[in-house]
Amino acid sequence: MGLFDKIKKIGIFSGFSQLDDDFYDQLEESLVMADMGAQTTLEAVEELRARCRQEKIKDVEGARACMREILTQALSQQDCAMELSRPPAVVLVIGVNGVGKTTSIGKLAARWHGEGKKVLLCAGDTFRAAAADQLAVWAQRAGVELIRQHEGADPAAVVYDAMAAAKARRADVVLVDTAGRLHNKQNLMNELNKISRVIQRECPDSSRENLLVLDATTGQNGLIQAKQFSQAAQVTGIVLTKLDGTAKGGIVIAIAKELGVPVKYVGVGEGVDDLQPFDPQAFVQALL
Repeated sequence: MGLFDKIKKIGIFSGFSQLDDDFYDQLEESLVMADMGAQTTLEAVEELRARCRQEKIKDVEGARACMREILTQALSQQDCAMELSRPPAVVLVIGVNGVGKTTSIGKLAARWHGEGKKVLLCAGDTFRAAAADQLAVWAQRAGVELIRQHEGADPAAVVYDAMAAAKARRADVVLVDTAGRLHNKQNLMNELNKISRVIQRECPDSSRENLLVLDATTGQNGLIQAKQFSQAAQVTGIVLTKLDGTAKGGIVIAIAKELGVPVKYVGVGEGVDDLQPFDPQAFVQALL
């Protein structure tokens, strides 16, 4: 099944034959309902109006093609590719509890292991009792090794062990799980900073990625989460999960425009192969 075959299409452009005020009002409403956000939607619709006037576009199909270009361009400003060229590449995975962090880590591990990379998992979420056990299940399923300590251990100490193991075992990639919720933002920032310092000290020449996992069903809360985590860590990419239901995921367009952070992977199902590289054109095609 193709990347976005499972996404329910919302028929934004259906039912109209001419580009009048009703069309633009309905388009604006539909894009807001697709979680693009009011400001991003307003800017996109105004750009569409201007381009339709400038290019003398009169029909709905022409407007659809034009809007596809506008949204694809918004999502293509940044590089969606992962930077893993300098081993051991370290991928720090962050996000609130319940968004699919651990599952995404397992699926990425399986993907990269299948490509012939030597992958290590690091159970850096030591606050949640089942976190390391859940990661252990994924490590076994993906056929990769796991570095863990006891519940309540210092996450930075676990990361230190993982960096040492990665160098000793000549790993290509280390995927680091992190706690989804500490009791305030300052604690979160301190914890992520401490982990980052350990990584930088132990593997100064390694490639680095900080992936923020967002649940597509959270809508506008996704932008709030992205802003908060961007303050706590230099987010280099988004993993958008749970696009296999009614979620439209348009919030990633707002995130791309407001924060300049690219989407790198999307989850379109429960299977191990259902976390796939993000394709801006396919995403916009499904959205429209």
